[in-house]
Amino acid sequence: MSAFRIIPSIEQLRQRPAIRALEARFGADATVDALRAAAADVRQAIAGGTASYANEASAGAGIEVAAAEQLERAFRPSLAPVINASGVILHTNLGRAPLAASAVDRVADIARGYSTLEYNLARGERGRRDAHAEALLRRLTGAEAAVVVNNNAAATMILLAALAAGREVIVSRGELVEIGGGFRVPDVMAQSGAVLREVGTTNKTRVADYAAAITERTALILRVHPSNFRIEGFTERPALTDLVSLGKRFNLPVAEDLGSGYLGSDQSRTGVGPGSDPVAENEPTVAATIAKNADLCCFSGDKLLGGPQAGIIVGRKDLVYRISTHPLMRALRVDKMTYAALEATLTEYAAGRAALTIPVHRMLTMTADEIRARADVLAAALNQMQGWRATLVSGVSAVGGGSAPGLELPTWLVSIAKPGLSPDALEARLRQLTPPVIARIERDQLLLDLRTVRPEQDGVLTELIGAL
Repeated sequence: MSAFRIIPSIEQLRQRPAIRALEARFGADATVDALRAAAADVRQAIAGGTASYANEASAGAGIEVAAAEQLERAFRPSLAPVINASGVILHTNLGRAPLAASAVDRVADIARGYSTLEYNLARGERGRRDAHAEALLRRLTGAEAAVVVNNNAAATMILLAALAAGREVIVSRGELVEIGGGFRVPDVMAQSGAVLREVGTTNKTRVADYAAAITERTALILRVHPSNFRIEGFTERPALTDLVSLGKRFNLPVAEDLGSGYLGSDQSRTGVGPGSDPVAENEPTVAATIAKNADLCCFSGDKLLGGPQAGIIVGRKDLVYRISTHPLMRALRVDKMTYAALEATLTEYAAGRAALTIPVHRMLTMTADEIRARADVLAAALNQMQGWRATLVSGVSAVGGGSAPGLELPTWLVSIAKPGLSPDALEARLRQLTPPVIARIERDQLLLDLRTVRPEQDGVLTELIGAL
């Protein structure tokens, strides 16, 4: 009698209740493929003399378990929620800004059915997609018009393509930055068809340098805010108002790429909120750029604004119209869910609630005392669990996401340790939890920063670590 006869047929396996449940969840084709692969592994183990199955029942059970595990792995989403205990607020690798509850609800409402994405209800005919969010953006920035694309690199590209293709754009050498992923301003400019005209030096550029570079081929003056770097020491940079005056003298538009897109917060204006806004002294607001008569300004939606990934362009109506009607808009436009999240986020600003309801602003203004109170509770709970040691250490959180470079936010960190596990091994184990916990290692300590953990997740975090 062949040893392979203990392997049930695929059809026999499909009659098992657990396999039927797998078929209902993952589909018949995928389940059959998994069963075949698992049966082949059993056959190979029998042939190699390493199988531990005594009969058909045990072999079938082994195949069932192996098939279920294979299907779980194959169908597990690669995009999964995590608990960010790293202390980096705008963590690019972790999706940057978490959305406000109102934005999440709005996305769900719009995503589950049809919407007025390109439909004019008043006229009963096709409408403009780029009308969404425009009124709120005009209200919050003081600009004449606005248009939204899929990220700020796209905003810069389409701005240059629409206004300066085949012509020169003047940029200071000290502002030729590289953003995340290796994308550089000169590369984006080259793809737009505009010609880069560098002026000044890395550390010093004057208005006279811009003026000397202006020719009949000049189409635009571009100013790039150093949102992800700082140059200190022997430096000089023209004020935006001086560049605007130069632009008016030569009838040239001036655009500012603000990068992070800080709108300011209602808390910074009214005093409402948990703590002072540390970004206010370091980042110019979009409204301030428009108030200084810049012709255009572009910025991100998912950084300091605290909304979805988007690139937003505000400014003069005639220039925004040229951008919104450019052929590239078809490739760079955003979908209904982005508009839904963006409008809901902007509404929080317009209603004066942003400091309390936008997660990024809540994290930015969270005081060290608030964090310490939560950290004390977490450390005490872990210290009551066998084998765990948790202590509090002072430290700093980071804004991240290429925003507010050099700004450090005082915080309290929970240092955790478990005998037999190095900080690296413990950090790796935390990443294997469900949901994964992302921590950081400094000075050979594994640290948890609760600034970036939602308060309602504190209990979940305690349970996850305790069950490690």
